[in-house]
Amino acid sequence: MADRATTGPAGPAGPADTTRVVVDAREVVAGYVPGVNILQGANLVLHDREIIGIVGPNGAGKSTLLKSIFGLVPVRSGTITHLDDPITNLPAHTLVARGLGFVPQTENVFPSLSVEENLRMGLFLRPAQFGERFTALVELFPRLGERRRQRAGSLSGGERQMVAMARALMMEPSVLLLDEPSAGLSPLMQDEVFDRVVQVNRAGVSVIMVEQNARACLEIAHRGYVLDQGRNAYTGAGRELLHDPKVIELYLGTLGRAADR
Repeated sequence: MADRATTGPAGPAGPADTTRVVVDAREVVAGYVPGVNILQGANLVLHDREIIGIVGPNGAGKSTLLKSIFGLVPVRSGTITHLDDPITNLPAHTLVARGLGFVPQTENVFPSLSVEENLRMGLFLRPAQFGERFTALVELFPRLGERRRQRAGSLSGGERQMVAMARALMMEPSVLLLDEPSAGLSPLMQDEVFDRVVQVNRAGVSVIMVEQNARACLEIAHRGYVLDQGRNAYTGAGRELLHDPKVIELYLGTLGRAADR
C-alpha cells in the first residue's frame, strides 16, 4: 500500500482554533456493568476545527470514552462539557439537538431503507430542511447521490460507512464522533474514509475519531490520545505520537514501526 504521507491528505485539514474548547471531558470514570469501570479517570479536550485521534490497545477504553461523551455509557464520576455547558449523561437525542453527531462502528445504517431514507432518518428533528442538506452532503459524498434510491444493505462496506457519516452530518453538527470508521474495509476504501474525514473537518466540523488503524488516524489528526487501561497514557500532536519511540514500542507495534521508517 502506498504511503499516505505522499498519496493521501498531507495531514490535518488546517489550523484548529485552540482558543475555543468544544468538548472537555475531565476525569471520566464510566462502565457498562454496575461496579465495573472501563474508564478510570480519562481526559480529553477537543478544540474548534480540530481532529482528535484516540488510539491504543484493545480493551483500553477508546470506544467507551466516545460513547460516554455521547451519553451511551453511564458516567459515574467526572464531567463532560460541550461549549462550556454540562452534558454529562444527557441522552443521545438531546446531544444530537445540541450539535453532536455519532457514527457507531457496527449496525450504523438501516439496511432495508434506501440511501435517501437513511439520510432522512438523520434529519428527523428538521425534516423540512432535507433538500438543502441532501444537496450539500452529495457534494461531499457524490456516490450517495448516484445511489439515492438503492437499499443501504446492498452497498459496499465503504459506501455504507459514507451513508452513516452523511446521516450523522444531516443535522449540521459542530462535533462528529467516529467509532472505528475504517473497520473491515479494504485498504483503498480505508483511504477514502480518511479522506472524507479530512473534508468534513475542512467544512468546519470538529472530529473525535477512535481507530485501530493508528498510522492513518494519527497522520490526519491534529492531536492524538493514547489510552491504556482506561487512562491517558500519552497525548500529543498526531504525527509526533506516530513517531514517538515509546508510543511505537508500547502501543503501536509493527504498524507504528513501519510508519517510523
